[in-house]
Amino acid sequence: MSETIVLSQTRLFRPLVLGKLAAGAVVGLILFFLVLPTLIVIPISFGSAPYIEFPPSGLTLKWYGEFFSDHDWMAATFFSLRIAFFTTISATIIGTLAAVALVRGDLPGKSLVLGLALSPLIVPHIIMALALYLFFTPLRLTGTFFGFLLAHTMLTVPYVVIAVSASLQRFDPILEMAALNCGASRGRAFFEIVLPQIIPGVVTGAVFAFVSSFDEATVAFFISGIEGKTITRKLFEDIDFNLTPVIAVVSTIIVSTSIFLMGTIRWAQIRTKS
Repeated sequence: MSETIVLSQTRLFRPLVLGKLAAGAVVGLILFFLVLPTLIVIPISFGSAPYIEFPPSGLTLKWYGEFFSDHDWMAATFFSLRIAFFTTISATIIGTLAAVALVRGDLPGKSLVLGLALSPLIVPHIIMALALYLFFTPLRLTGTFFGFLLAHTMLTVPYVVIAVSASLQRFDPILEMAALNCGASRGRAFFEIVLPQIIPGVVTGAVFAFVSSFDEATVAFFISGIEGKTITRKLFEDIDFNLTPVIAVVSTIIVSTSIFLMGTIRWAQIRTKS
C-alpha cells in the first residue's frame, strides 16, 4: 500500500518538476532576448574599426580615450550627472514626504492626489516633453539647469512614492505611537523611529530617481539647449551625424552605471535583512 502511494506521488512530482524547468527555461530565454541588445554594445565599444561593427574585428581602448578627451562629451556627461544628483535629492525629499502623507495621513481626495503623483508613469513622455517645452520656452528655462531639475524631479518623484509607500505599508505604526506617547515630537519620532525602518525604500526610490534622470532621453531632447545638453541628447545627435564606436562607449557607461546602482539596491536590502 505504501509503495503504491509513493509511486503515485512520484508520478505526480515528475510533471511538476518538468513544468517548472520548462517555465524557467522560457523565462530565461525571454530575459536573455531582452538583455542581449544591451550586452552587445559592450564588445562594440572595444572594436578597432572606425564604425559600428559586431563582432569586432579587433580590440582597442581608442574610443574610450576619445570619449574622455572630448570636451563636448565630458560637458554633457557632467551636466547629466549634476542634474541626476540634485534631482535625486529633490525627488527623494518630495517623494518621501508625499508617501508619508498618502499612507499615514487622512487627506481628502487621497486617490486623486495619488493619481496625480503617479501620472508621469502613465502619461507618454513625448506628450510631457512637448508640454514642458511649450511651458519652459516663454520662461527661458530650456537648456538650463533649473529647468532640467524641475522636469526630472516631476518625472522621478513617482518612483520614490511607490518605493517608500511599500516600506511604510510594512512598518508597524504602533512603534511611532509609542514614541509619541513617550513625549517625542512628530519630527523626532519620524527621524528616529520611522525613517530608519523605511530607509531601504528611500534608498531604492533614490536610486531609481538617479537612474531615470541620468538616462532620460525624450524630455531632454525637447528642453535641451545649445549649452545645456545632457548625455542622452548628445547621444542622439552623434547617432545622426557622427556614428562611431564612441556611441557604444557612452551606451556601455550608461548601462554600467545602471547595473552598479541596481547592485547598490540589492546590497542595501541584504544589509537590512542581516
